[in-house]
Amino acid sequence: MASTLPLPSFRPADSDDGLPSVSASAIVAGTASGYHVLRVQGYSLTKSALPNGKHILSRPFRVAGRTWAIRYYPNGDHLDTADYISLYLVLNNPAADAVVARFEFSFADEVEKQQPSYVANTTAHRFLGNSTNNGAWGYKEFVKRETLEKSGRLKDDCFTVRCDILVHTELSTQDAVVPAAAPPFVVVPPPDSPQHLRALLLGGRGADVRFLVGSEVFAAHRCVLAARSPVFDALLFGPMKEGAATDTEGCVRIDGMLPQVFRSLLHFVYTDSLPETEGQDDDDEAGATTMAQHLLEAADRYDLQRLKLICEGRLCQHIDVSTVATTLALAEQHCCQGLKEACFAFLKSPKTLAEAMATDGFQHLAKSSPSALFELMSKLAER
Repeated sequence: MASTLPLPSFRPADSDDGLPSVSASAIVAGTASGYHVLRVQGYSLTKSALPNGKHILSRPFRVAGRTWAIRYYPNGDHLDTADYISLYLVLNNPAADAVVARFEFSFADEVEKQQPSYVANTTAHRFLGNSTNNGAWGYKEFVKRETLEKSGRLKDDCFTVRCDILVHTELSTQDAVVPAAAPPFVVVPPPDSPQHLRALLLGGRGADVRFLVGSEVFAAHRCVLAARSPVFDALLFGPMKEGAATDTEGCVRIDGMLPQVFRSLLHFVYTDSLPETEGQDDDDEAGATTMAQHLLEAADRYDLQRLKLICEGRLCQHIDVSTVATTLALAEQHCCQGLKEACFAFLKSPKTLAEAMATDGFQHLAKSSPSALFELMSKLAER
């Protein structure tokens, strides 16, 4: 997010040719932001296993080009905080340059603390890497354990916290546009239809169709689905309507899809976006990749091209030796040329190719998508 210093009001001085000379520059303070969701499963066990002053470190995660981690102290970090849970954000690069960042820990339902404007007003801290005392900042009294246990946030012995991070980047100077007029008296807010449609989906008011996915039932609105997807249009109003599989209670049965995938699909249909925490349970990148794969299949199934491209883009960023073969097979099956090219680029190294060929996924690729394997070999032969 860029900010500019306000320009003072002035009367432009005349230039040598008699015309007004007007110019402006701006000092821009850049920022980069992101968040990490940490789910603590088996809270009671962590409380009994780790004494006061001892912590467990989360998996590393990336925000603003830096690697971070979270220290979780179930019994506080010092004797004076033994009744509390302590949380600290750690810059997980001992040799990294100093970073100035703002952050906020919150519970998953404290959405007001997760707004960029809220995080931007927190105290800025200088992180020097976890090999120094200034490598970690946080809250030694994040929450009293007794308070957490009575709050209702502890479900099935689990609770979820979120860490929002805003990193300050280098200052720069650039040209600025001279304001042509005074600020308007009326400011039009951005569209809020996605929020209203999401509330419509969650509330279920006026829902006129139900879907049975696995053991879960989802209520929705035929017109919304038909307007967004030609496949839903055919299923609910067109030639596919008569052949739609239904159960004894009139629910349209959706086979071959997980309930959590269909839930995310509906969220996208109504809001044109994915749930913020999608694929971040337990901060597991493998889980994020698996969800993106399932959603890509669902998007192709219901002809939601924008969702398909979103998933394709996410998968391009999570290619590794263990997933590249299955990702390539998926790309071939669903005609995702960009994703295929990303897989080919990843496999250009002979060492990487050899490691990938030793995985079960590569054997699956050879059987399920021989054309993709042939294309891969052709591209490697060209180099």
